[in-house]
Amino acid sequence: MISVDNVVAGYRTPGGLLRAVDGVSLQVRDGEILGIAGESGCGKSTLLKLLYGSFSDGLEIFSGSITWRDREGARTLDVKDFHRHWWSLFSYVPQGSMSAMNMLMKIGAQMIDAGSAHGVIDRTARAARIRSTLAELDLPEEVLGLYPHQLSGGMRQRVLIGLATYVDPEVILADEPTTALDVVVQRQILENLVRLQRARQNSIVIVSHDLGLHYQVADQVAILYAGRLVELGSAQNVLRNPQHPYTRGLVGALPRLGDQLPRQGIDGRPPSLLDLPGGCRFLPRCAKALASCAQAQPALSPVGPGWLAACHRLGECR
Repeated sequence: MISVDNVVAGYRTPGGLLRAVDGVSLQVRDGEILGIAGESGCGKSTLLKLLYGSFSDGLEIFSGSITWRDREGARTLDVKDFHRHWWSLFSYVPQGSMSAMNMLMKIGAQMIDAGSAHGVIDRTARAARIRSTLAELDLPEEVLGLYPHQLSGGMRQRVLIGLATYVDPEVILADEPTTALDVVVQRQILENLVRLQRARQNSIVIVSHDLGLHYQVADQVAILYAGRLVELGSAQNVLRNPQHPYTRGLVGALPRLGDQLPRQGIDGRPPSLLDLPGGCRFLPRCAKALASCAQAQPALSPVGPGWLAACHRLGECR
């Protein structure tokens, strides 16, 4: 399990500290799928980098902590040590399969090499595991002899999932795993990912702006806005009965099968993380704000068992 405790993280810029993740607390629980959602620039991908322990682009943790504890509670790691366990404990499915793969290497060579630096399993066992994983992902063994450009976008994305899963990590982190794929291929990718997760009982964190994706596969959903966590709970609760006005706006903008009425988006745009409004960060876009919303940030408060939302008018704005 990964525990995120009141983490403030971001980047040092000429304009000051950019807090891309600001005071976030949550848990990635064993054997569950956590979905992280929100508009572009809300901090989703930064939070995923933190969960992976990737600090190569200047990302810093200014305060708070992130720790991983194994299922027996016998070992605990700090986020600064996560990189030592890439592929063995943590793996990553990036967005953009073409940019994530070596165009000059065949798929088989790339999969054999993946994780070898960490001694996950020996080469012979690795080759057998690769073939088994490809079969689970509905990919023919012939794929191993091809280059990435010879595969379709959906096949490349399934190869990336195979790279991330065949070494049986405890946590898989997926950043927009179905971006730029058509809906039929998206469904295939999601079915493959969930099937592997259920068979191997690992944890998955999926970052996506697509709430429909989260509704289909996630156990828990975290909604981020301007670096803050505004709602957290089961996918069924959060997406069927959202409590925060931002979550309601996101859900209300979704198209519905057979519904011919125009969808209403959220007016305005998220604030710059270098020029945040005082009080509630959603205030400039909220139609039902109170005077107190400009004075203090709302704290996450219980809505129900395991369900939290941050709004001064929690339960009123329906």
